[in-house]
Amino acid sequence: MNMKKWLLTGTLVSMLGAFSACDSPSSPDPESSSSVPNSAGTPGSSDGIPGSSAVDPGSSGSVVKSSSSIADNAQPQMACSEIMYHAKDSKLEWIEIYIAGGMDMDNMQNFFLHLSGAVDYTFPAEPLKKGEYVVVTNDPTAFKAAYPTFAGRLFGPWNDAQNVKLFNEGDVVNVKVQGEGDVSCAFGNEPPWPSLADGNGRSLVYLGGNAAQPNSWAASKADGGTPGVGGDQWVAPTNVRINEIMPYKAGEESWIEVYNAGDQAVDITGWTLEVKRRNQTLNIKSGIVPAKGYLVLEANTAFDEELIVAPDGGEFYLRGPQEGDESSIWVPAANTSSGVVDLSDGSTAQGPLATPTPGAKNSALKVGSLYINEINYHPASSNTTVPFEFMEIVNGSDAAVTLYSASVQKGWKVEGINMEFPSMSIPPKGLLLLIPETLEDVDMQTFGITTWNADFVRSTYSISADVQIMTYKGKLSNRGETIAVKEPFTKETDTDGVTKYFYVWHDATLYSDNWDGLAEADGFGYSLHRVDTSTMGYEAGAWKVDLPTPGKL
Repeated sequence: MNMKKWLLTGTLVSMLGAFSACDSPSSPDPESSSSVPNSAGTPGSSDGIPGSSAVDPGSSGSVVKSSSSIADNAQPQMACSEIMYHAKDSKLEWIEIYIAGGMDMDNMQNFFLHLSGAVDYTFPAEPLKKGEYVVVTNDPTAFKAAYPTFAGRLFGPWNDAQNVKLFNEGDVVNVKVQGEGDVSCAFGNEPPWPSLADGNGRSLVYLGGNAAQPNSWAASKADGGTPGVGGDQWVAPTNVRINEIMPYKAGEESWIEVYNAGDQAVDITGWTLEVKRRNQTLNIKSGIVPAKGYLVLEANTAFDEELIVAPDGGEFYLRGPQEGDESSIWVPAANTSSGVVDLSDGSTAQGPLATPTPGAKNSALKVGSLYINEINYHPASSNTTVPFEFMEIVNGSDAAVTLYSASVQKGWKVEGINMEFPSMSIPPKGLLLLIPETLEDVDMQTFGITTWNADFVRSTYSISADVQIMTYKGKLSNRGETIAVKEPFTKETDTDGVTKYFYVWHDATLYSDNWDGLAEADGFGYSLHRVDTSTMGYEAGAWKVDLPTPGKL
């Protein structure tokens, strides 16, 4: 119990703003959906590749990635099919791409085919045909040594220098044609991304669906992956997932709930639970998770030693005896439970929950003091009065919110645009406008922009003086990515001197350019406007499209 008391006194500081949320009517019942990645859909579905298709994710088969519904004379539709972002015992990294639909390229430079985001690379003046998988790497020499039988086309190094590495922690690679974002392919080493691809010898294989979602990727079946081949085999994920975790609080014990999306009961006796932050692996004494049902594992009795979940969260991995028997979750800092919710598009989202629901369907995700109000992620290239991207954050509470933690010595951040705030505050019901530090793909002369800064935006768009304007260094993806508002809660420095920060999640979305009814926000002069703040903004129903209104509620 002394350890628990230390956790409480050392980390359980007061949070800014009380969370509140209610059930999301658009979230399907978990009894009718699967925890495994969703299959790619049919033409018109919310997929990263229009008209793509894939085999059942539970089959561990090869993936069929095609776009036959796109006319052969249409603009080429690009896709990522495999990513090696953290090789085992090597600095070698690579990305495999292909034309998913549309016309062949007689000359890749004529289409200005290039990568941006995590890496920068412009393809040479060579042809590219549908059905050909090509690879871009940070080190062509090391790649050839590692894959001596590789017979495909190899490009690189990216960023004009060898050994420029992808961030092992995660990022987004944009594959672009003619300056437009064809697809944004995410990768990461934190839950729910598969740990087999994080320095354990495997690549990430695209399954289908929104390529910015972890659900759309799995670890390769083959050690080292299969670059330049296509139709990759992948490790089928388990039907059993970590569904909800309650941290320890005074007078209440921790517990973890698992859910079985399969049609058969699963015996998890002998499965392990890794608490990564504590470098602790517990063994489950006994337990059977019923089909389409839940099992609650109590901290004091279910494991071979007591489970302790700190209120500042961390990474948790549930693993079984077979390869692919892995479910993981990142628990944010919270004084209540966190878990997984099923979304209407078949994917899932993780975060703090409105109320604990042990042994039952999870409640909706909480929204904190701040929420994302508007996202202009893909401004129109012409005929628009707002030619630049931006996003807005609103303080929905009745108290001012300081965006810097003196105790942690860290500013709040917006994940997705690499934004960290200085010591500043947002007044009650106040609005904060975020604009890019530099403009991309904007002809400043055409739009009469001579000087790009906050003052220009304020005067041009008549933005009130009480609306603060901040700039960010990153860029919103034109296809979709995770955007989250996070408050620093605690920090921890390891023996190597590396400091890790733990955050309270206030709001998040994984917007998509294929959200039903919201396509006008994708380069047609409209933006996404928030209409539902009762839960986090992962569902398309939480948004509408309307004309951009920078700096105005």
